[in-house]
Amino acid sequence: MKKIYWLLFISLFTVLFGSTATANADDQTPEDQFRVGMETSYAPFNWTQTSDENEAVPKSGDSSSYAGGYDVQMAKRIAEGMDKELVVVPIEWDGLVPALKSGKIDGIVAGMSPTEERREEIDFTDPYYESDLVTVTRKDSEYADAKSLEDLNGAKITAQLNTFHYSVIDQIPGVDKQQAQDDFSAMRVALSSGIIDGYVSERPEGITATNVNDDLTMIDFDEGEGFETAPEDIQVAVGMRKGDPDSSTVNDILSGISQDERTEIMDQAVEDQPSSSSGSEDEEEASGGLLATFGDIISQYGVLFLRGAGLTLLIAVFSTIAGTIVGLLIGIFRTLPDSENPLVYGLQKIANALLRIYIEIFRGTPMMVQAMVIFYGVALLFSIDMNRTVAALLIVSVNTGAYMSEIVRGGIFAVDDGQFEAAQAIGMTHGQTMRKVILPQAIRNILPAIGNESVINIKDTAVLSVISVGDLFFQGSAAAGTNLLFFQTFTIVGAIYLVLTLSATGLLRLMEKKMDSPNTDTKIEETTTGHE
Repeated sequence: MKKIYWLLFISLFTVLFGSTATANADDQTPEDQFRVGMETSYAPFNWTQTSDENEAVPKSGDSSSYAGGYDVQMAKRIAEGMDKELVVVPIEWDGLVPALKSGKIDGIVAGMSPTEERREEIDFTDPYYESDLVTVTRKDSEYADAKSLEDLNGAKITAQLNTFHYSVIDQIPGVDKQQAQDDFSAMRVALSSGIIDGYVSERPEGITATNVNDDLTMIDFDEGEGFETAPEDIQVAVGMRKGDPDSSTVNDILSGISQDERTEIMDQAVEDQPSSSSGSEDEEEASGGLLATFGDIISQYGVLFLRGAGLTLLIAVFSTIAGTIVGLLIGIFRTLPDSENPLVYGLQKIANALLRIYIEIFRGTPMMVQAMVIFYGVALLFSIDMNRTVAALLIVSVNTGAYMSEIVRGGIFAVDDGQFEAAQAIGMTHGQTMRKVILPQAIRNILPAIGNESVINIKDTAVLSVISVGDLFFQGSAAAGTNLLFFQTFTIVGAIYLVLTLSATGLLRLMEKKMDSPNTDTKIEETTTGHE
């Protein structure tokens, strides 16, 4: 029996930590590749599209979507100069620097300014673009005719989180500085809905926003009346790892691209971006905003949404099953009677303490934080490059396991103590009692909770966008960041989530009815009384 106990214990830690050793070649950088990270949702610098038109590049890990834009074209020039293949890795803004430092990418080409704060973490090449700061507001706003910062007195202004744009807001006299937002998609929605009066951006992005939405306008301040910035604040450079010898090579390549060429590439990017070039002016989608039809979005991004939904479902189903197994193993282990052997008893206490720490950590911290720590921490501390999908499966599984362990423990203790005593009275061991008497009833007791966890996992995969897992939410964000049709895009995404959760709930209810069939109690009773 002791062998069975230790087998359960070893199996538990194999399930929890075994997959951390899984590496994937797609997340490692071959010598003939130049892997760059970008959001792929910050037009005209970078965006997502569903074809290779306009020299777009396939996004790493997603053969059905492509990245285009100014950053992509500049990255292609750099890769060609280095005689390497360009690989575009889609990464959320906050994950770019951790991805670079952990070795998951070779460079950041994402419209990033080489500020002093960032230079403390990574190196930068010479700038490959320079722009002016502008403020985007609504045409019907009282601030639409502003010519100076003083004219924005009292305005509710915001900017993107972790950018110098947010810090310059303080230069506006009497400004009502709003909470920084994660990305431009969120800011555009807030602006259109009237939550804010404007946001700080760069000229190319401002041109994009006003081109695709007639309700918006860009405030171009008079000379000397706008934001005061240092040269590095309005410059855009390639982020490289500290001491990377390729930095000088990139600088040599950039020096060979004239200012006229850079301007031409940017002008072409503004013209080519899907949000401003798709459809004719007579079509509803060309007018931007709410006039675009849901059918147009589905036809353009439907494949991406389906792929994202498939990955979401895979992560949710696998993690629910794996988490339930982890919960069962922990639940069984924690109900084992104390051993009379002092050594085994001590090991039991240590194991229980470790399990308790695991449960409290993963129940007491947000999954988004766990994703960042596990995905980037494993790479930094152990030099293990985990595939993003593998990381997602691991993160959600161990998180679910922490919750399920307590649910399973409650389900086991909910079984009447008399059944434990009856089983022992007829000579059944603890293992036999758990396997044949207690667990069948406990699983039935916790089945509604398992269904609830599966629904939660379907929705919680959205937080994995922080490590750029291409789930449904990530694909929806990329689409909305490109077409600026936030209401329509996320309505479609929400409808898909609803279908997934309703389907999961329906399947679990069918299982409950099956287990509630008249034969169930009879079989359990026969199992107990028939043992000799």
